[in-house]
Amino acid sequence: MKPLPKWGMMLMTVASATIYLGLAIWGWHGWSAIMAHPARAGAVVVTVVVSVAALFTNANISGGRREDTKNRWIFLPVAIISFILGWLPAYTDRREILSIDGDVARYLGLTLYAVGCVLRVAPVFVLGRRFSGLVAIQEGHELVTRGLYRVIRHPSYLGLLITVLGWALVFRSAIGVLVSLLLLPPLVARMNSEEALLESEFGERYSAYRRHTWRLLPFLY
Repeated sequence: MKPLPKWGMMLMTVASATIYLGLAIWGWHGWSAIMAHPARAGAVVVTVVVSVAALFTNANISGGRREDTKNRWIFLPVAIISFILGWLPAYTDRREILSIDGDVARYLGLTLYAVGCVLRVAPVFVLGRRFSGLVAIQEGHELVTRGLYRVIRHPSYLGLLITVLGWALVFRSAIGVLVSLLLLPPLVARMNSEEALLESEFGERYSAYRRHTWRLLPFLY
């Protein structure tokens, strides 16, 4: 599969952020309503800032030299869960459906959301063109073991999980927190595929790297 052009990646980034914020605005029934609380407004600002930063990465969608095409199935459940999380927490917040009381949850959520977004995007800058939306080995692919990768093997996925959890808490949504957990099975499947492909490419070097690092959370997993 040929890499998606740079302009295509930029368009996808802008479209994704616009759709996600649009779903939240729809759930809260209006732009002014969602911006009425500082924590919700902060989440909007973080989304815009991180999306702009993502425009300057070299991420791509490319099958590269080798790709595990069997893993593409995860895109459908991840897309469905993401759309639900864009709308549902805002809706339950407005309707006070199973809401977590107090602003502490909102500001904790905003903090987690900001940290998760940074953790999600930072590895893309580190990996550059080696970062693909597909499970693939790129031309000239090298094993990266510096920075966050010295400790955990999948910092971007950890960032994604923290991001969706933080987003749900910004809207005090207990249902949103539960829906966030539905991302775990496809992400575990994705990590399994990535690690199998990297081990087949780098052999004992990657096996040794796995033995000295954690998948997502140091000392836990």
